[in-house]
Amino acid sequence: MDNNDDYKDKLTEDAYKVCRLAATEQPFSGIYNDHWQQGTYHCACCDKPLFSSASKFDAGCGWPSFFSAIENEVAYKSDDSLHMQRIEIQCENCQSHLGHVFDDGPKPTGKRYCVNSLSLKFQSK
Repeated sequence: MDNNDDYKDKLTEDAYKVCRLAATEQPFSGIYNDHWQQGTYHCACCDKPLFSSASKFDAGCGWPSFFSAIENEVAYKSDDSLHMQRIEIQCENCQSHLGHVFDDGPKPTGKRYCVNSLSLKFQSK
């Protein structure tokens, strides 16, 4: 990640912990978990578009979930923390922590991008 101090004044304390320190918000606490407007979800740090509402689905896991990301906007990184092997997802542009991607999503991709609401901001169509 680039200089985290650049984001201290831009983000709330909780958003900073998620985006720059790879924390996880509590399940079912995020504003976008049960959010179904049409539009695009952008990075809370750099405003790059990351996910379309067309790929959002209710996974029942407590975090916004998408079956695909906007092409070339999400980076993938091995995450072996918490004694688990997972794939962390980050904003390709600023390396902000978004969440994780799993292989238990719906068709057509079979993927579940499990994303912290605090790492996103929404722009309606």
